[in-house]
Amino acid sequence: MLLDKDIREPLFEFLEERYGKVRILEEKTVGSSRADVVMVIPDKIVGIEIKSDADTYTRLERQVADYDLYFDQNIVVVGSTHASHVAEHVPDYWGIISVEEYDTGSKSDVGENADVNMGGKAIGGGTTDPSDKVTHKIDFYVVREMQTNPKADILRTIRILWRPELAHIQETYSLPMYKGKSKDFVRTLIVDRLPAEIVHHEISEILFERDYAAMIKQIQEFRKAQAAKRGKTVRKKKKRYRRKKRDA
Repeated sequence: MLLDKDIREPLFEFLEERYGKVRILEEKTVGSSRADVVMVIPDKIVGIEIKSDADTYTRLERQVADYDLYFDQNIVVVGSTHASHVAEHVPDYWGIISVEEYDTGSKSDVGENADVNMGGKAIGGGTTDPSDKVTHKIDFYVVREMQTNPKADILRTIRILWRPELAHIQETYSLPMYKGKSKDFVRTLIVDRLPAEIVHHEISEILFERDYAAMIKQIQEFRKAQAAKRGKTVRKKKKRYRRKKRDA
């Protein structure tokens, strides 16, 4: 039985082989759900939900609704126990990938008729060597290709970007900076002023280049500057209040 932890790393290798230029992000909050995997490919953000053999469909309906709001396309990756009926639980524009595990044989299976192999006696092509373990391989099968998500909301998709990344788009396309405005205001500005294909492209390119350490530092500096501004405003108000009190 394959568990989530057994599937992830082989899945990432499969996605890189299949889609070429990709960046993998894990465990991202989308609405009231948490996306197992977010795959960044050129001009698209793909949500990937993993349902291992140990998982159930209990939360899938809610997850589908949340994924559909945030991602351009979606895929459900399922263990073999779900492969025959998962299509009943996701929209027809969701991609489906099935995960299969099989034995590749023992190390002694290099010579079926060998009398001695790996230091042990072969019996019917096998060996008594205790180190001769059966190995396993995981394969992925595309049951259904992913298609464009008709419910995707670009205002939701762009929420994956951080404030400095939004500012980068504003600067690149000479949009007003509005430094005192909220992130929601800035997101709406970008989506309203730029063609959708440009916004999609910028989101993907920024995520491809995202440097988490540098970005966290920028965010901390931004918050520190904002806190300093708020502190000055509070102090000024207090001084004005005290002066009025003395004049009275």
